[in-house]
Amino acid sequence: MSHNSFGHLFRFTTWGESHGPALGAVVDGCPPGLAISEADIQHHMDRRRPGQSRFTTQRREPDQVKILSGVFEDERTGGLRTTGTPISLMIENVDQRSKDYSEIRDKYRPGHADFTYQQKYGIRDYRGGGRSSARETAARVAAGAVARLVIPDIVIRASLVQIGPHKIDYANFDWDEVDNNPFFCADPVAAEHWAEYLDGVRKAGSSVGAIIEVVAENVPVGLGAPVYGKLDQDIASAMMSINAVKAVEIGAGFEAAELTGEANADEMRAGPAMPYFKSNKAGGILGGISNGDPVVARFAVKPTSSILTPRETVTTENQDTDIVTKGRHDPCVGIRAVPIGEAMMALVLADHYLRHRGQTGREAGIGFPADGE
Repeated sequence: MSHNSFGHLFRFTTWGESHGPALGAVVDGCPPGLAISEADIQHHMDRRRPGQSRFTTQRREPDQVKILSGVFEDERTGGLRTTGTPISLMIENVDQRSKDYSEIRDKYRPGHADFTYQQKYGIRDYRGGGRSSARETAARVAAGAVARLVIPDIVIRASLVQIGPHKIDYANFDWDEVDNNPFFCADPVAAEHWAEYLDGVRKAGSSVGAIIEVVAENVPVGLGAPVYGKLDQDIASAMMSINAVKAVEIGAGFEAAELTGEANADEMRAGPAMPYFKSNKAGGILGGISNGDPVVARFAVKPTSSILTPRETVTTENQDTDIVTKGRHDPCVGIRAVPIGEAMMALVLADHYLRHRGQTGREAGIGFPADGE
């Protein structure tokens, strides 16, 4: 199986399966000399970790990350610093229950990649989906934590903004509320309503989808390229690569199709040092290049396909049958996609930061040239 890597100058490769002994990532292209620790990474791993509320899968994984390579002790501080060589990260699987899948090993699960994997490769890991499992995203979060070290001045945050048909009220939006509820939601009022709604969905053995909004602030002007290296192009690709994601939008996104040119184009005014934009329908990106405004992306996650409701399917021998998917699954997989979206944003921005510096020989966001330059 190819295509397990993402990025250019800052590049990561994930490995491992849902029910294998471990999974992880190899991060290549990280600059040397950056202070790093397992604790820096673990903070983000803990936010994605399963089993933290009744609204997520009850699989009990500590998601303890280990740094296996690419670091060396700083004699002055006693801490670790990156060496510029590949950083290998490992996360052990400790709570697999492969027997939950024994009854459906010869059946294709509707909504899953079982059929397409079997057709493409001629073999598949039926235990939780193998590489197609959302378990793979734990490695992305670990790699994303390393990416944040490359761009420490950029603040990346995400919030669940919709579960099923229920949206947040942006009038209540408060980033400080994201870690105060089990939904990573910036609207505390919506979070209270979602709890009752999702309880009903969970007890019915069903699932619902969600929308996550990711915002990166303090992004310098100049990241990205205007044709095949657009910043929004790579962000869209990164978000779409997350399991169960079916749509991505930047800035106003699909709403832009309903706007007039006057309403959509962000007007500009002269600022003390450089121009600023009066609005941000562009989502911080113009012509594929960051403009200094917050970079805003949203992605839609489909309902979890593994549900308790009996459904029609076929066997690997092309015989009609019914299937009930047992095991431990998220009633809304979009909840734990919040830290994953943050990680993918960090990975793209770190890559583009290094690509900009490599192409222009200078840092991004320096403003207008001085007189005579």
